Order: sequence, then structure tokens, then C-alpha cells
Amino acid sequence: MNIILDNHNYKVVDTKEKITIADSFVVRQNKIGGGNGEAKLYIGQDVLETRSFFGNNGFAIPCFLIKSDLQKYLEETKVEYLKPEQPYINKEILPNLWIERKKKIDALPERIDFEVVEQTQIAGPRVYVNSGDQAYKIIRELSLPNITFISVIKLMDDNGKLNYYFRLFADYFGETEHPYTIEKEEEQIEETIADKLEKTQLYRARIGQGEYRKNLLALCPFCPITLVSDDRLLIASHIKPWVASTDIEKLDPLNGFMLTPTFDRLFDRGFLSFTNDKKTILSPFLSNMTYSKLGISDNKIITHLPIAGREEYLEYHRTEILKK
Repeated sequence: MNIILDNHNYKVVDTKEKITIADSFVVRQNKIGGGNGEAKLYIGQDVLETRSFFGNNGFAIPCFLIKSDLQKYLEETKVEYLKPEQPYINKEILPNLWIERKKKIDALPERIDFEVVEQTQIAGPRVYVNSGDQAYKIIRELSLPNITFISVIKLMDDNGKLNYYFRLFADYFGETEHPYTIEKEEEQIEETIADKLEKTQLYRARIGQGEYRKNLLALCPFCPITLVSDDRLLIASHIKPWVASTDIEKLDPLNGFMLTPTFDRLFDRGFLSFTNDKKTILSPFLSNMTYSKLGISDNKIITHLPIAGREEYLEYHRTEILKK
């Protein structure tokens, strides 16, 4: 798999799928517990998998962030800054911190390079890195503990040089949407829609049930990837997410596919999408090994994928949901 970043073509060598940001790593303003925060970042156990990805004992590796990724992360976490779910020790200043940090990120160049160095002075089976560079400090400053994680893609440029592409993502305890966002959306339905049946249909559509599921099953009675047709094993998955959809789009069976749970998860979380000519698009933020275990590959034609009427929804999914 190849990707283009900052007008450079790279070959994807491997992916470290998820480094969870702990409370001990973030700056004091973001913390939940006590202490000033530690600059070292835990990246994995000292095992072959970690070493083959990052390097031998004492490695120092060139890394980079992309400004547009940081801007997107700030938009993803804005609601947590404004309406925090976690008991931050400085909860009252988080809204102002978001504004300050947004200004800082907007002023950065598109690519921000840095280097991380293994902390060999720390004994034990855990591998840590640290850096004094600006980009690394930005990671500590922006990250909110427990709901932030980092994916790292190991890249090779045309000259055979390795680069490590860091990207921050938000994960609200297993969900992509913040609880407050969903709550406000449901409150709006409650306040603006008088018809009880219509309200019920919208609420059920959010979890892929009711008339939405029934109508989608009539159009797609099986998972187009696995061809499983037992509807007890199928999930009515929105293409354009429920929260981002209009009331009409929420109930539109063309705004969905019937998928088995694993592929529903891949699609919902932006690791899988499709072209309008029925080919798979895989995100580089999962490893080739994981995709191989799931039996899915990039640019594979899904013959039974229903496309007609779904083109605009898929365009939204590729643009806004797919982790590119």
C-alpha cells in the first residue's frame, strides 16, 4: 500500500495500530489525577513485535505530524473540552485551552518533524520514548487521557529512508461519537418532532433498528462481503453517520449496508470504505497483518456491493469517515 503525504509518495511498511495516552503522559492542565505529568511515552513491551517496528535497543527515529490531522483531532475532541465527561482537575479552564491550542495549531506548517529516542535508562520489559522537539510537546499538550490514542505508520520514501507518521485519534470509551453529542441530537428530536411514531423511528434508526433496518434488509438481505444472510448476524450500518445525517437521511435505507459485525466495525470506524465501482479502500491505520487475518485486502472488488443511490453517502464516508 502506498500513500501520499505532504506531496511525497511513501510505501506503507507497517502500522502500530494503537498507543493509548495515559494520564501520566499528558501536561498538567489536562490531567485527571495528581502529579505534573511525565514526558516519556510508553509504546509497547520489549518484544520482537515492538523491536521490529521501532528498532533495536537505543533507537532514535525520524517522525512527523500533519497539521490537518491535529486540526481534525481538535474538532473531534472539542465537545470533550467544552462538556467534559472525565473528572479533569482543571475542568473549568478546558474551553479556553481549546481556543488557545486551536490558534497554536493553525499557525503551524503543514508538516512538523521531530525525533523520538528510546529511554534506555529505564529498566524493565516496557519500552518508552521521549523527545525535546516541538511536535512531541504538542502531542502531550493536545492529548486528553484515556480517550486519546496514537496510531503510527512506518513509511519508506523513494530513497529508502524510513519515516514514522504519528496521528492522534479520539475514542470515547469504544465509541466514535461523544455522549453529549448524541444526547443533544436526541434532545433536538424530542423538541422539534411532534409525531410520536416519527420520533420512535428516528431513535431506533440510531441503533440500526425499526423501519430503517426493515427497509435496508429488503434492499440488502445479506452482507455483500461475507454473503452471510442470517439477519440475526447482520448489522444495519449507516454510511453517513446518524449524528451527521438529516432526519430524512437517518431513515433512508440507501444510507446503509447490512454488514456482519466485524465489517460493520471496520466500516463504522473508518478503516474500510468503498469506491463507486465496488472496490475496497483500506485505511493504512490498521496493519496489513490485521487485514490479512480478517481476510480483506485493498482494491478488492465486492461484486454484490449495492452502489446505486448510495454514491453521495459513500463520497461523504470516504471524505469524512475513512482514516486516510
